[in-house]
Amino acid sequence: MGFLEISNISKLIDGKSVVDEVSFSQSTNQKIAIAGETGSGKSTLLKMIAGLVQPDQGMIYFNDKHVLGPDFKLIPGHPDIAYLSQHFELRNSYRVEELLSYANKLTDEMANAIFEVCMISHLVKRRTDQLSGGERQRIAIARLLIGSPKLLILDEPYSNLDLIHKNILKNIIREIGGSLQITCLMVSHDPSDILSWADQIILMKSGKIIQIGNPEEVYRYPANSYAAGLLGNYYTLNAQLSDFFRKIAGFKETGKGLFVRPEYFKIVSEYEGIEAYVKDKFFMAGIYELEIVIANTTLTIRTMQKHPKKGDTLFIALENEVLEN
Repeated sequence: MGFLEISNISKLIDGKSVVDEVSFSQSTNQKIAIAGETGSGKSTLLKMIAGLVQPDQGMIYFNDKHVLGPDFKLIPGHPDIAYLSQHFELRNSYRVEELLSYANKLTDEMANAIFEVCMISHLVKRRTDQLSGGERQRIAIARLLIGSPKLLILDEPYSNLDLIHKNILKNIIREIGGSLQITCLMVSHDPSDILSWADQIILMKSGKIIQIGNPEEVYRYPANSYAAGLLGNYYTLNAQLSDFFRKIAGFKETGKGLFVRPEYFKIVSEYEGIEAYVKDKFFMAGIYELEIVIANTTLTIRTMQKHPKKGDTLFIALENEVLEN
């Protein structure tokens, strides 16, 4: 068996199937992200892995040993698995150093190294009611890490954080897996949080896994429209328009539609693409999104070119890699 093995686990809550025969494995230092719509079973799955919720069927093994749920343990949870809920709490009216000292299983040197990674060294003398949301989040993670876990489970760690604190936390989570060599398993609803971080992505719907793969695989080749939508905007071009793009690029017409994302389009010369009307233009922090109308179809494309403006006529083509598949 590997580092973490999930075998056919299921959970019913109030008669409803919340997690349904889920199986996957995680190796040491492998970063896995789980995504799915609200109610798809992500958080319940994480809690079962952490030993906080009892599965109705199936087995969870961690380092070759069965993870016992609360039906078999007086105090739920696994000593080597740390779970940070999206609704985490810190006790009020405590100094940060007090909260950390109660949880610490490490030497002062090792604990201080974690405080540096989590960027909280300057906060240890403060009281918990004097902290911002981002500071509280980082302290909660540090508190788990000084308990010396081998697996850190993060349930929506970036929710309710502003962009500055979110980016700080992203760097910290990368450091946790890098310099601290702690394996991480994360749930997040934001594609930008997981596509650049994960080694493997698991997509869930209605308690079931619908796709597993590396970030590029699940982004470029989604299993269905639901999977595609979880990871960003997309369009399914009809067969006629798809063949038009194929023909103008010199590819054989197939009579099949194409799955495309906004960045798959490119602006080309008059003789290399299909005519499109620019309906609107939006600046998106370094790139531009153009809402275009092409063959009575409205699409959004992304480009770094500044010159197109609302009302312009452009010529659009698709990347060859898209047309070849």
